[in-house]
Amino acid sequence: MITECPVPRPEKERILLGHGAGGRLTAELLEQTILPAFGGYEGPLEDASPLPGLGELVMTTDGFVVSPLFFPGGDIGSLAVHGTVNDLAMRGAEPIALSVALIVEEGLELERLEAVLRSLGKAAQEVGVPVVTGDTKVVGRGAADQVFITTTGIGKRLPGLSPSAARARPGDAVLLSGPIGLHGTAVLSTREGLGFEADIASDTRPLHRLVAALSPLGDRLHVLRDPTRGGLAAALNEIARDSAVAVVIDEGTVPVPEPVAAACDILGLDPLHVANEGCMVALVAPDAAETALAALRSFPEGSGAVRIGDALPADGHPGRVVMRTAVGARRVVDMPLGEQLPRIC
Repeated sequence: MITECPVPRPEKERILLGHGAGGRLTAELLEQTILPAFGGYEGPLEDASPLPGLGELVMTTDGFVVSPLFFPGGDIGSLAVHGTVNDLAMRGAEPIALSVALIVEEGLELERLEAVLRSLGKAAQEVGVPVVTGDTKVVGRGAADQVFITTTGIGKRLPGLSPSAARARPGDAVLLSGPIGLHGTAVLSTREGLGFEADIASDTRPLHRLVAALSPLGDRLHVLRDPTRGGLAAALNEIARDSAVAVVIDEGTVPVPEPVAAACDILGLDPLHVANEGCMVALVAPDAAETALAALRSFPEGSGAVRIGDALPADGHPGRVVMRTAVGARRVVDMPLGEQLPRIC
C-alpha cells in the first residue's frame, strides 16, 4: 500500500504592524491589496483629494489608534483634529468641517472618554472648524484598545494653491518648518516608561496657518507634506518618487532636538524615520525660498523653519533621497521598511 504525504499548505500572508507604518510595507499593501479592490488608481497618493465636480472642496479621512491615549504635549483627541486639519492643509485647503466617529471599548472609564472628547472639542474650537456629524460604536472588551477615532475633514482650497507630491521640480528649495522626532519619541517614552518624557513633548499642532501664510506664493509653492508615519525619510522619498526627481539634504541643517537625538541614539532609531505631528516639508521655486522662510518664521509654529536641501534632476536615479553628512560623505536615505514605533498616531 502506497501512501502519499500531504502537500504542505503554504503559509498565508498576514497583516503586520509594519503595514500601517507609512513605509514600504504600507505602499505594498496599498498597491497590491487596497487600491485594486477599488478599481485601481494611478497617480500620487495624497493626504487629501479634491471632490469631483465640487470645485475647490477637498476631503480627507484619517484613523487614530495611538497608545497611550495621553502623552506629553497632547492626546488622541487633539491629535485627531490636528492630523485631519493638517492633511487638508497639505493640499492647500482651509478646514471648514469635521466628522468624528468613535469606537469605544467596553469597560473604558467614562471620565477618560470625557477627557478625550473635551480635548478634541477644544482643539476644533481653536482651529475654528466645527464638528458637524459623527458616529459612536461600543465593542466588547479586547476588541479595541480603549478608544479609536476616525475623522473626516472637508476643506476649501486657498486661491492659487495646488500643491502635490508630484509637482516638485529640479532646483526647488526643500524647506522644513521645524524640528523633527518629537512626537514619536514622546509617545514611545510614555508608553514604555523610558523616562524621556520629562524632556520631550509631542509637537502635535495644526499647520493651516502656515499654509495660509505661504498662499501668496501661488504657483511657486509646489509641494507640501507633513512627515507623520515614516518621518521625514518617508515624506521625502514619496515626493522624490512621485515627482521623479532626486532630493539632496544636508545633515547639519536638519533640526533634531538634543533630547530626541539622545533618545534615538539609545534606542537605535534614526530621527529621520520618527513620526512628527507639527512640522511640514515644503518645496518651493528657488526664487521663493527666502520669502517662504520669512512667512513661516512669522508664526510660532514655524519659528524654526530652515532650508534643508534641494530637488535635483534625477540623472538616472528618480526617487532617490541622499543626505550630505557632516563629514562630507553621502548616504542614501531609504524609505522605512516597516514600523519602528507602532501605534504612534
